[in-house]
Amino acid sequence: MASLKRTSSSVASLFQFAFFSSLPALEIQPSNGSNPSSTSPRKPSPKTRNAQKGSVSGSTYSCYTDLLKSCIARKALGPGKQLHARLCLLGLGFDPSIATRLVHLYCDCDSLRHAHLLFDRIPKRNNFLWNVLIRGYAWNGPYEAAITLYYRMLEHALLPDNYTFPFVLKACSALSAIGQGREIHEHVKNTAWEKDAFVGAALIDMYAKCGCVEDACAVFDVIHERDVILWNSMLAACSRNGCSYKSLTLCREMVLAGIRASEGTFVTTISASADIPVLPQGRELHGLSWRCGFDSNDRVKTALVDMYAKCGSVKVARTLFGLLKGRDVVSWNAMISGYAMHGYAAEALNLFEEMREQSFPDHITFVGVLSACSHGGLLNEGWKFFELMERYYNIVPTVQHYTCMVDLLGHCGRLDEAWNLIRQMKVVPDSGVWGALLNSCKIHGEMELAELALEKLIELEPDDAGNYVILSNIYAQAGKWEKVSKLRNSMTNRGIKKTVAYSWVEVKNQVHTFLTGDTSHPMYDEIYAELKRVEGLIKEAGYVPDTGSVFHDVEDDEKTHMICSHSERLAIAFGLITTPPGSRLLITKNLRVCEDCHVAIKFISKVTDREITIRDVNRYHHFKNGSCSCGDYW
Repeated sequence: MASLKRTSSSVASLFQFAFFSSLPALEIQPSNGSNPSSTSPRKPSPKTRNAQKGSVSGSTYSCYTDLLKSCIARKALGPGKQLHARLCLLGLGFDPSIATRLVHLYCDCDSLRHAHLLFDRIPKRNNFLWNVLIRGYAWNGPYEAAITLYYRMLEHALLPDNYTFPFVLKACSALSAIGQGREIHEHVKNTAWEKDAFVGAALIDMYAKCGCVEDACAVFDVIHERDVILWNSMLAACSRNGCSYKSLTLCREMVLAGIRASEGTFVTTISASADIPVLPQGRELHGLSWRCGFDSNDRVKTALVDMYAKCGSVKVARTLFGLLKGRDVVSWNAMISGYAMHGYAAEALNLFEEMREQSFPDHITFVGVLSACSHGGLLNEGWKFFELMERYYNIVPTVQHYTCMVDLLGHCGRLDEAWNLIRQMKVVPDSGVWGALLNSCKIHGEMELAELALEKLIELEPDDAGNYVILSNIYAQAGKWEKVSKLRNSMTNRGIKKTVAYSWVEVKNQVHTFLTGDTSHPMYDEIYAELKRVEGLIKEAGYVPDTGSVFHDVEDDEKTHMICSHSERLAIAFGLITTPPGSRLLITKNLRVCEDCHVAIKFISKVTDREITIRDVNRYHHFKNGSCSCGDYW
């Protein structure tokens, strides 16, 4: 280590020698009455400063400005400060051109205190100087200072330009300051920059980060000359706010408009197709990225790894992961999380051990690892990695890590340990933590702790019907019908309605959606005929319906929603009659698969000789030959 420090010091010394050897020689004469041997700094008088400035030739002045440019390019703060001191002795410290470059240097080096002090002492401040300091705060914070400077700029009767607006809007985005963002948008409309693509991209980003997609679309629609940056901003705005289908539609429009897609285009839209998830569109983007020359781009490949894993093709994801030239923590996390959501706990943990030899895991890595342990029921391993994360990697557990551990403990029947862990948490428990505890209570029929969990969830998510339904089901399974009735009345009084369950399957690039007991599909007769045929086969194979989740006092509009016509079964029946025999089915459901459907689908996979993949709200289930990848643990 000492050798390393000496080497680093030597390099710095060589750089400073080379840097200052290029400066013009300057001899400073002591003033009358001063001690020539004194080393105490003295502030030059105005007369002395003017004399010194006047003595600097044009070539010398140009040399100083070029050296400052070099410092800015290299972000060389130390040499820049020394040069600043020399310029002050020359009387050039507040020269508008030189001082602007110094402010630029300090901002780029995140030394905003020095930048602001110098800025306040510069007599003539142009737009560029204001923009440099606003940008510095917009990039590094405090973001409020960037907005304050913007309004100070207006007070000085300076007109913001197409650089000012993007910088201050970036600060609004960071603060989610929608009020000030809208006000600045009005300023934009009063200038010539409303249709500028650079300003438009900043407005779209600001509205997107504040959750105002419609406003972002309105900005996008006004601008007719759109470059790839503007398109990417709009794609990201839709993807970020749950409008993934619109993001994919816009991408198609962009390509048809003749705009060449960039790396950012593919990363955003591939991620959008992963969020829905829609495998055919993801494959189209995969092919387009290769045709556009991004076949060897690791960022695009990492997005593809994530997309294929989330769309159920974990084997394809693993193949692409193996083709990466350089694996960073993002790519490792994508593959580990992919294995975890599919229930492949052993594969996820083996990959994590491989990662530890090549890269340094972060907090997201451990969310994937702990999720794998939770989905695989690996209690001892989960505790080991939870402790390893904090003790060895100095990663403070976040609420996501605690959620995984509560879920793991709860599924394993360690409800007291899960409750104790929640009480010892170093962060405030969120709805994910309490939801994990409530779900665990449902599995093990623990009413008292479930009631406590629901109380906390009502504080955090008062309108989420799913939480009430889980506790209602716990009461019903225990025969506590009075409590069921009281809870349902509470839901009615609060105006809370049960979330409608639905499933969808994509066949020949068309999505078909089904509700429980749905009779609206054009192929209704064929679907129910197939469902009846399959039910006969699975009953012959040993399937016995479990009607424990269908209670005698359900509401009228739910009485037809019986076990045999749950939405995932209708989607499977449709898939069986519209796809070739032996082909794989991929079904997505917006809620958790119920226990009886899980058993039934295992039988269906066996009697139809089909691989059936179900993605529910929590994870993937791969059914094949009468068994599920989750090992009946979910």
